[in-house]
Amino acid sequence: MNVSHASVHPVEEAANDEQNGAVPIPRVRMKDIQGMPGTVGGLSLRVSQFIFAAAAISIMASTNDFPSVTAFRYLVAAAGLQTLWSFLLAIVDIYALLVRRSLQNSRVICLFAIGDGVTSTLTFAAACASAGITVLIDNDLESCGQNHCVQFETATGMAFICWFTTLPSFVLNFWSLASP
Repeated sequence: MNVSHASVHPVEEAANDEQNGAVPIPRVRMKDIQGMPGTVGGLSLRVSQFIFAAAAISIMASTNDFPSVTAFRYLVAAAGLQTLWSFLLAIVDIYALLVRRSLQNSRVICLFAIGDGVTSTLTFAAACASAGITVLIDNDLESCGQNHCVQFETATGMAFICWFTTLPSFVLNFWSLASP
């Protein structure tokens, strides 16, 4: 039974108790923080990641000339990966909430942290590359009349917002993995 005690036990006392044959007091894990997997906050982060990544894909795909620029294709690919990842983890979060199961397993958290790290890095890189191209088209080439600058900028903004919602998931998973 995991029970926390009101008093703080010094390290020496715990070491002496173990040497005397006493049963060591089990460590208490921290409570589920909203935003971690298996919580309502985590589910809301996953749903918002999915929505913003899907919005970036659909806005970018609504233009007919996005395939001509590699950065825009990269944005669609990174946002597509983010939508799949967020959708799958949202399903896992829904399952964990329905059966009231904690996802504080080190292997599961490690998988979530690695996946969130990879997808957040890809999404951020794609958003930065697309932002650079939109600045080039708008400010430097001044050819927004011929292109779909508003759609490109909106899709890039959605990718940045998706990254802003992916980053807390990664940080919380990585922090949970690092904490005892």
